[in-house]
Parts: sequence; C-alpha cells; structure tokens
Amino acid sequence: MIIVISSLGKTLESPPNPRFGRTEFFIKYNSEDNTWEALENPAVTQRGGAGIAASQFLVNHNISAAISGHFGPNAYSALNSAKIKMFTFQNNYETVSDVIQAYEQNSLEEA
Repeated sequence: MIIVISSLGKTLESPPNPRFGRTEFFIKYNSEDNTWEALENPAVTQRGGAGIAASQFLVNHNISAAISGHFGPNAYSALNSAKIKMFTFQNNYETVSDVIQAYEQNSLEEA
C-alpha cells in the first residue's frame, strides 16, 4: 500500500506537519517494500485552493491513504471522491517514522 504523510522536511526523521494542503512536503511510503521518497507539495504557495490542489497531486501519484493532522473540508471531499483513505495524527509524534509505525499498528484515527 502506498501512503503519504504530510511533513515539514524531506526525510523519515522529519517532524510530521499537521497541515495538509500547505505542507511543504509529502513523504510517499510503500508499506510493501519499505521504500520512500519525498515529494515537494506544489500547492504550498497557492493563494487559494491548496487543499484541492494537494489532493489532486496525490491522486496523480496513485496513493491509497493520506495521513495528516487535519484535512480541510475541500481536501477531505476531494480525497474521499478519489477513494483515498484519510487518517489523522495528534501532535504527539516526533517524526514521520513514528507516524508510519502508528499507521502500521492501526493506531491512527480514520478521518
């Protein structure tokens, strides 16, 4: 399964970003082979519609699930329409790796 996590940086050790549409990076993680890559969010500097633009960007990357601290209503609607599952995390995770581990342990709340 391919998931993305909103992140403040480009590595698994970066802090997760609670913002979805305006996150600087998404960490794209393949849970089947434990590979990952950092994706720069093209919507981060948009004046409006960042959530929708970020959602479309992820749809184009064929992800199965998105993980962030919060999804705005437009991003939620766009991801839901694309059948992409959404999970949220609280601010108690220090790294993207911690969020991935929580996801794999089914400890995150589905949005």
